[in-house]
Parts: sequence; structure tokens; C-alpha cells
Amino acid sequence: MARIVRIHELGGPEVLRIDEVEVPPPGPGEIRLRVKALGLNRAESMFRTGYYPESPEFPARLGYEAAGVVEALGPGVTGFAVGDAVSLVPPLSITRWGTYGEVANVPAEVTVRHPETLSWTEAAAVWMQYVTAYGALIEVASVGRGDAVLITAASSSVGLAAIQITNRIGAISIAATRITAKAAALRDAGAAHVIVTDEEDLVARARAITGGAGVRVVFDPVAGPSFATLAEALAQGGILVEYGALSPEPTPFPLFPTLVKGLTFKGYQYKEIVRDPARLDRAKHFILEGLADGSLKPVIDRVFPFDQIVEAHRYLEANQQIGKIVVTV
Repeated sequence: MARIVRIHELGGPEVLRIDEVEVPPPGPGEIRLRVKALGLNRAESMFRTGYYPESPEFPARLGYEAAGVVEALGPGVTGFAVGDAVSLVPPLSITRWGTYGEVANVPAEVTVRHPETLSWTEAAAVWMQYVTAYGALIEVASVGRGDAVLITAASSSVGLAAIQITNRIGAISIAATRITAKAAALRDAGAAHVIVTDEEDLVARARAITGGAGVRVVFDPVAGPSFATLAEALAQGGILVEYGALSPEPTPFPLFPTLVKGLTFKGYQYKEIVRDPARLDRAKHFILEGLADGSLKPVIDRVFPFDQIVEAHRYLEANQQIGKIVVTV
């Protein structure tokens, strides 16, 4: 038996329950992981409330990320050994391979031996943020040296990863945040420019930073009414990559800026990268190389013990963090 976090209904953080569950042995192509730490993601909050593309099947496990020790190998698994220290690129299904618990069976194809220099806490905070940002910026938008990239919700773990990746390839990172309190932290995190949207005109600042041209890429998880403003901030031929729907309000389509500037809008999920073996291999190589040379380094905001999973989700939804929230097991 193992202690596993499950939900038996949709709702707020209070619906998260720690149950004693008999976890089956790993199936074909799977690894049994003794979990040491797990990273929290906004997607898990949305899944818990029913506002997510994948629907729970009760009682449902949840969780996309984990780091731990290989405990057993399923049929057909090669390249790993019992005792290996590994971490998990988020698999394609949150319900089939939930990671919130003492033990999890996970697909070997998305399991990675991370650098030994990473702690369990850091290793659990790597793959969702960096794969998401890498895929959008490199594989989708083809960001290159000198390109101006506007990153909204920049204090999130994915936002910080996007800043680091943008800087690593020699592009110009422009971080947007609503409140002044986070501006200094974003500069410390490496943002070349910071726009405080509650106090500054985002479009005017973006144009000033780019000599009037506008930004080539916007990387946004919010949508809603701000979508039209982000379109105005784009340069001729720019691309807006939308990877979330955090705003509860409708998202108007900015028709005239799209027509006049020939804009591209791309709906995006990290799963595009995970589904494509070649893209996933490129992502792993880029991220592992960045972790090794120090240009990529997870920013940990706060660590909770496993028994405080409800409190950890409440903190996640308070939107106060700068970086990743991690739970140790």
C-alpha cells in the first residue's frame, strides 16, 4: 500500500485526499518510481476544478511532474536500472500517470536521468516549465538572436523558464507582470526589460523597447481581454503563442491588427513536443545542456511537505509565487 493523492469530486483544494492505495506493478514500457519530490502546475489546479481539456475519472490521480528513484522496471524497459535517480517529462495523460503520491508508475519514454548536481526539489521542477517554454519559443516560434520576446505571467515557473531560454539564445526577454512587487525579482531572474501592466502602457513600452517595431513573439498563458492588447504589441508578421486560458473572461479576436500586420496566433500545449520523438529529443538535449552549463536553473519559490498538499494548492492559486512550488515526499 502507498499513500496517493486522489480526488473523488471536482472542487477547490479541499477535495484533494491522501488515500491508502494498492499500486499495481509497472506495466509494459513503464517504470515504478519511488517519488522524492513533485512539482505543482497550474494545469493540475484546472484539472481538479474541471476546467481542463482532460476530464477526471473518479477517483482520479493527478500530477504531471516528479523526481525519484527507479524501484522496478516493467516489461520491455531498457536503459534504466533499479536505483537510478530520475525525473519525469510530463506524460500525455494526467489521469493515467498521476504523480502525486509515494509511488507512481510512469512511462519510461519520458523518464530522464537528470544531472547529479540537481537536488530532488530542483529535479522535480525542471521538465514542465522548460519543455513548455522550449517548445513554444524554439520549435514553434523559431526565436533567434536579437528577437524581442514578450513573456506574460512572467513570474510563473514557465515564465521564468522562458526568460532563461530567451537569454540563452541571445534574444531579448521582456517580462510582463501586473504588480510592481514582482518587478525587481524578474530583473534579478534575468529579464532584460520588465513592464508592470497595472501601471504602464504595455503597447507603448513594448514599442519603445523595440525602437517602434513591436515584439516578434508573445508567449502568453492568460488570454481573455488582454489578447487584443498583446496583438497590438506585436511587430509586422509577429506570432502570439497562447498556451493557457487563465482568464475567466471571453477572448476577443483582434481582427484588424491581424489583417494589417499579418499576425499568426498559435494555440499550443507542451504535448506537441512530447508526442514527437524528434522534438522531444531536441528539447531534452537543449534543457540538459542548459542545466549543465548553468544557463538554465529552476527557481524554487516554496517547498511543502506531502501532508500539506491542500495548503500547497491553496498557495498555488493565490498567485503570489515567483517560480516553482514543490512538494517533498
